[in-house]
Amino acid sequence: MDSARTLQVVLLVACGLLEVTAYSSLALSSPARYLTLQADVVRTPRRASILSMRQTLSSDEETKQSLHGAAKGHDHGHHAHQLPPLLSPKMFHTGTSAVKSQEIKDPDMMDNFLTGLFQIGGKFLWPNDKAVLAVGHINDLIGDRPMFMPLNKYFREYGGVYKLSFAPVPQATFYVLSDPHAIKHVLKESPNDFDKGLLSEILEPILGKGLIPADPETWRQRRPVIQPGFHMRWLERMTMTFNECASIMIDKLEGEADAGNLVDMEGMFNSVSLDIIGKAVFNYEFGSVTRESPVIKAAYACLKEAEHRSTFLLPYWNVPFLGQGKFSVVPRQREFAAHLEVLNDTLDTIIQKAKSLKNEDDLEALERRDYKSIQDPSLLRFLVDLRGGDCNDKQLRDDLMTLLVAGHETTGSLLTWTAFELAQNPAEMRKVQEEVDRVLGGRNPTMDDIKKLEYTRLVLAEGLRLYPQPPILLRRALKETKLPVAHSGSHEDQASSDMQPSGVSISPGANIFISVWNLHRNPKLWDNPDSFDPSRWLRPQPATNGHSSWAGYTPRKDMGLYPNENDANYGYIPFGGGQRKCVGDQFAMQEAVVILSKLFQRFDIELAGSPEEVGMSTGATIHSKNGLMIRLKKRNV
Repeated sequence: MDSARTLQVVLLVACGLLEVTAYSSLALSSPARYLTLQADVVRTPRRASILSMRQTLSSDEETKQSLHGAAKGHDHGHHAHQLPPLLSPKMFHTGTSAVKSQEIKDPDMMDNFLTGLFQIGGKFLWPNDKAVLAVGHINDLIGDRPMFMPLNKYFREYGGVYKLSFAPVPQATFYVLSDPHAIKHVLKESPNDFDKGLLSEILEPILGKGLIPADPETWRQRRPVIQPGFHMRWLERMTMTFNECASIMIDKLEGEADAGNLVDMEGMFNSVSLDIIGKAVFNYEFGSVTRESPVIKAAYACLKEAEHRSTFLLPYWNVPFLGQGKFSVVPRQREFAAHLEVLNDTLDTIIQKAKSLKNEDDLEALERRDYKSIQDPSLLRFLVDLRGGDCNDKQLRDDLMTLLVAGHETTGSLLTWTAFELAQNPAEMRKVQEEVDRVLGGRNPTMDDIKKLEYTRLVLAEGLRLYPQPPILLRRALKETKLPVAHSGSHEDQASSDMQPSGVSISPGANIFISVWNLHRNPKLWDNPDSFDPSRWLRPQPATNGHSSWAGYTPRKDMGLYPNENDANYGYIPFGGGQRKCVGDQFAMQEAVVILSKLFQRFDIELAGSPEEVGMSTGATIHSKNGLMIRLKKRNV
């Protein structure tokens, strides 16, 4: 090997040593700062310089042999298997399961250093923590696959509560919860012991102190103000808005069907959801189904940046020497700053207009308003007019931006994946159409109709079970707490009860991943968990599948718009649970029912390609990789 190659190998090893030393030192000396850096190990690509060097090295077989030898250099002797994990070439082994895992053909020095952190932090320096430690290869957690996929793989191996740990501090430890008892404890029984953690820190520049990322104190102030805005009279008026926006979408689809064009229904659902949120929350006409504008472009750019930051947990946008906003050296951040300025200016204009027309009233009077007749029935109008609900322009902006992001993303994704399943299950699609034809008879759905469209609502509930939005909820422990844990793994021979302690102690600062994806597809809770079966919600699901203490699911005679977390004893949490449950759950379900029923009034749908071609990626919610390309066929009704 020539001198240049030798130098590269030396530099690569040195970089690995430096990174391990730096991360460990930072974790011990400044846990708060480490919190914003440690997740780089979990989710993000290697630093560009190291990645470039590794790609160069990987093309040279001699160099790969050298790296292989360096990694295995400590394996000689009969005590090799007892060495600390940092010295082992493949400490975090890639396994096989129902979820695909990357093959690791050549041990990688950097992977081994990072995996060493995984093992050292979790096993050797956390002796009092009884949570099961996931064991595998660091590459399982890094790459193009959605994060919930490897978390599902480990769940099938290690059960309902396990940990990923990268250093001997709580801030570097992630407890992954897929157990209904543990999840209920975090969301409902002890919600004040946790905050939104990383989510708040990542999204604060975009969403500010809006409801979703808000710290507990801000949330306690704003929730009582915003929640009354989603009252029954307003929701009934919003049904008109849902129909108006959905009708524009249907007209657009009629033209595409007549032309014989394939349609990306993911894009279409996202557009109509954005239009609805614009009208319902701000009284603003985005019109994104039929046109483009700088404001629409800015809104989508900010939505995408929010998603990007929710998955790219190393906050490079806050690194001082890189600059921030329009002064950042990162082109993406400069572009985002420009888009955010456009959207903020638009929101400021909308807020000032609403305040100039302020008609202050008390809560009871606002709820008695005739929302069908007033010109501006938006949620912003309600917040501005609510006496005693005063807040500054910045807080209003944060609330509106949060509702824009949350309301647009979740409904668009719910409709996308429900349509994905119905396109593959013609019999289920026919059931929806038969119900829609019987209840609506060709007219627009009303609030009363939505209540009668039971099977359509259950189809959406099943879509949320298979494709929860979001698939992972983030929390961080604020105080010492103990999670109640019951056996809830998937493989009887691996997730055995001796691997699940009766309780897991959580230290302040530790991170929590609530894997809704795992929970909803847990075969210990649900029959045929990977099958699309809307009728499951019509029959009891007893706790007979091996979960020792889950109380099962019992359908209520009047279940409301959807089976909720209490019906399923936290084995199903489509909108979260506890005091920080999604405030817009009724709004979202009514919106989705209207859009889906109007779609199937007029069309049959089928996938234009194979399900595999659709692909799957994740941000704040679950997206396709290549769009949901659908072939539309007009119905003769």
